[in-house]
Amino acid sequence: MRTQVAIIGGGPSGLLLSQILHLKGISSVVLERKSRAYVLGRIRAGVLEQGLVDMLHAADVGTRMEAEGHRHDGFDIAFQGQRHRIDLKGLTGGKSVMVYGQTEVTRDLYDARDAMDGIVIDEAENVSLHELKSDQPYVTYEKGGEKFRLDCEFVAGCDGFHGVSRSSIPADILKEYERVYPFGWLGVLSETPPVSDELIYNHSDKGFALCSMRSDHLSRYYVQCALDEDLKDWSDDRFWEELRSRLPTDAAQSLITGPSIEKSIAPLRSFVSEPLSYGRLFLAGDAAHIVPPTGAKGLNLAASDVHYLSEALIEYYGVGRDTKLKGYSDLALKRIWKAMRFSWWMTSLLHKFPENEGFGDRIQQTEIDYLFSSKAAQTALAENYVGLPY
Repeated sequence: MRTQVAIIGGGPSGLLLSQILHLKGISSVVLERKSRAYVLGRIRAGVLEQGLVDMLHAADVGTRMEAEGHRHDGFDIAFQGQRHRIDLKGLTGGKSVMVYGQTEVTRDLYDARDAMDGIVIDEAENVSLHELKSDQPYVTYEKGGEKFRLDCEFVAGCDGFHGVSRSSIPADILKEYERVYPFGWLGVLSETPPVSDELIYNHSDKGFALCSMRSDHLSRYYVQCALDEDLKDWSDDRFWEELRSRLPTDAAQSLITGPSIEKSIAPLRSFVSEPLSYGRLFLAGDAAHIVPPTGAKGLNLAASDVHYLSEALIEYYGVGRDTKLKGYSDLALKRIWKAMRFSWWMTSLLHKFPENEGFGDRIQQTEIDYLFSSKAAQTALAENYVGLPY
């Protein structure tokens, strides 16, 4: 089989890239290691930047998002019981974010690719990339016990942190930067109305908590926890009690609880690999970077990679220039590191760091006092939260 762009990874970044390229007459084949049911069963972030919302509309996959998603013009930060609203719309000249689950974005993209007869090969195992430095790269994979070869002109590595794409770049070329945080997030999904119309980011002496949602009847809550916590030790009752103890009084009193329908613990890390390109291979999304979820940047950062990479491929196939392809890594990395800084700052501001007792606690308090009292500081926060321009 032959295509112009082989896309490794059938998550939202790979599917979105395939959809955008299709609309410009550029062929692609998506190879996904897992089944479609598995991909659609993953619970992920649900806060979309304005740039991603615009991209989904441009890719003809924004209809259901507009009908079922929820625009948020702000969110609350609560610090030791003191609650302050960050007015995203007022501070950014009218920009907002959309609350719409990553699972739903992925479902919409799958439906769009199916409607356009896009080729998405699920359960493609033992994927391997070949001849990446030549102008005739190819990909091999196995499915159903048979071996296949996919010839292409470019390879887009959208296969996540544990995928084959990044590891296909020689170790003497690849540089990796990482910070692992000394805690994780214990998350619960419940069929209950959200405690607030907008998100609440909360810092307390017991640690961080986040009140989020997927819809009017589906809530997502998180509490900071130790990395060695065992899910078996966390009954629903224990989780709700712990969450209440970290929230401002008014939120704690209005919290509606119920049985969890999903519960998990996610470690927090910051990770960037450089460069994002090697020969005819281009990395995008979690294959190239991981951010802590505090700033809601994971999916959004993957989308900005797709924006830059799709523009570069469209220029190449449209007018025969490779200027943007050559500049893709440097351009994308500039935005990646800005999002990395913002996510690190949000994480540092709102979490409890045991080693910071004393001086570090006072710095946190001073930082939040400044944020609550300074329109300039709130504007900087809002601009980063709704998404920096592409």
